[in-house]
Amino acid sequence: MLQVHALSIVEAVAAELRRGILSGDLASDAQLTEAEVAANYGVARPTAKAAIEKLVSERLLHRGLHKTARVPVVGRDDIRDLCFTRSLIETRVVAKLAEQRKVPVTTAKSHTALRATLPARDVTMIEPIMDFHMTMVDALESPRTSRLYATLMGEMRLAMVQMHNRKRLSGKVIAQEHEKIMKCIAAGDADGAVRELEQHLENAIGRLQPDDADVPEMALRS
Repeated sequence: MLQVHALSIVEAVAAELRRGILSGDLASDAQLTEAEVAANYGVARPTAKAAIEKLVSERLLHRGLHKTARVPVVGRDDIRDLCFTRSLIETRVVAKLAEQRKVPVTTAKSHTALRATLPARDVTMIEPIMDFHMTMVDALESPRTSRLYATLMGEMRLAMVQMHNRKRLSGKVIAQEHEKIMKCIAAGDADGAVRELEQHLENAIGRLQPDDADVPEMALRS
């Protein structure tokens, strides 16, 4: 029983740190020491350490050997690799959905939610953008694929938050690209859905790439 209780505390602290990272409240390259986390959340240092290590395993924090954990800064190579890995999963997903002429209800709702954030360009648009893609993957009803993809998209969300802070994202353009993907799926055009998805991810690479001045030597890679 005590072990379960301890685990819940670690999860709660990790959830708060995750929220701070993915909302942008914890800025890129910000340091997180075990002592600070323990003091801020009123927990023991081993609990703070476990929460930090959990986020390191999710790649939302970076920690070198014997070094303080930091919020990673997303670099060009990270973004290219994230989109490449996403394409391996998502092209198969949209092709499968197109074969069934099935636009998931949750995907359509996410698209509507994104439209509702326009024309504003604040951080609220990131959630429906992420949901659009995650709901399509979840529609395959493969728990392992969904878990793998959710971890990948945690890093992608971090990239989007950091680039949003540099005014790189346009919800209107992204919504238009999403709509093209949905139309191909609904029409049963698997090749078209894959083509639009690949173009969408290629465009994402261009949108999310940081300026030269923004790229530190340490990025998401460990």
